[in-house]
Order: sequence, then C-alpha cells, then structure tokens
Amino acid sequence: MRNADIRRLDREILATTKKLEAVRRGEWWPLNGSERRAMARALAGGAYKVARGRSAGRDEQRMDATGNSAEIRLNAELTALHGERQRLLTEAARDKAKKKSGWF
Repeated sequence: MRNADIRRLDREILATTKKLEAVRRGEWWPLNGSERRAMARALAGGAYKVARGRSAGRDEQRMDATGNSAEIRLNAELTALHGERQRLLTEAARDKAKKKSGWF
C-alpha cells in the first residue's frame, strides 16, 4: 500500500509541477476559480481603460499580482507534497528495517 501512496504522490507532484510551469508562462488553466475571476476582472477593466484612452497600468499590476499569488500557492502545494512523500519514504524504510532486524 505504501508504494501505491508514493506513486500517487509522484503523480500529484508531476501534475503540480506542470501547473506551476503553466502559470509561469501566463496560462490560466491551472488557476482556481477566484484567481480566474480576478484575472478576468483586471483584463476587462484594463480593456475598458485602454478603449477610453487611459493607462491600464494598475490592471496589469493586478494581473501580475494574481499570477504571483497562484505561483506561491502552487509552490506551497508542491512543498507539502514533497514533505509528505519524504514522510512516507521514511516510514517505509523504518518498517523495512524493523522487519529485517526481527523487531516486529
């Protein structure tokens, strides 16, 4: 069972890494709902301001900030997944050592 858990975590780590790379490229698909809404609001506001002949600088900053917060969230998820994987590996090694030494 532990190997299955480790494989599952490996798949989640790979998926989260792909999401992080996509966010860094500026793609929206890995964003959660609130982040997507914030990006859409900033995009619409900036488009409106540009159409009126004004600067969309603040809206661009909002989009950048939303992208940065998504990047931070995905980095935190990735760190947690790596920590959980390490914990499972340590437990498996400890159990294996117990069985080998006869202390089970």
